[in-house]
Amino acid sequence: EFAYRMQSPLPELTDIKLESQATLDMYGVGGAKTDAFGRKCLMARRLIEKGVRFVQAYAGNWDSHDYIQRAHGTLIRSVDQPIAALLKDLKMRGLLEDTLVIWGGEFGRTPVVELGVPGSNQGKVNGRDHNNHGFSMWMAGVGVKGGYVHGATDEFGFAAVKDRVHVHDLHATILHLMGFDHERLTFRYAGRDFRLTDVEGKVVRELIA
Repeated sequence: EFAYRMQSPLPELTDIKLESQATLDMYGVGGAKTDAFGRKCLMARRLIEKGVRFVQAYAGNWDSHDYIQRAHGTLIRSVDQPIAALLKDLKMRGLLEDTLVIWGGEFGRTPVVELGVPGSNQGKVNGRDHNNHGFSMWMAGVGVKGGYVHGATDEFGFAAVKDRVHVHDLHATILHLMGFDHERLTFRYAGRDFRLTDVEGKVVRELIA
């Protein structure tokens, strides 16, 4: 019975034809470049509106080891309008007050070209390699200070040099914004302490509104 109640709203929930044309246009549904991700963002809003607690909208493949300008340019044009629409729509409906929106990935790109490797990106020098030393993420919504930029990279854009945030700090901050004290989630096993932030991490208080 519980499983049925979880599934029964799906046909109506996934029918975006119930949305107004103005809403579809705002998200870029039907647009040559924005349709795919626009539908994902619109579906995210519909899921949040129905009380779904965690929603992920996956945005393309940013793993540009070659032709980064062309590849990322296309991706940026495909996500910019839908993301703005999602934030605007959530705010208009009063949902942004208790929704945390996070945009990011697991690494950035280097500020220098990646030399071609035989059998991979051979002969191409317009790409960028993986870079875990400095990259950006952003958050919006509940508890987040609007218009605030935290930290900075060096003059080359390669490594974070000011107010660096470790992944454990990011996780601790996200948990805090969700109402959890990450330190209270510690448990002891096999003679050592464990928790979601690996017994490390601190809340980045400067980000909190």
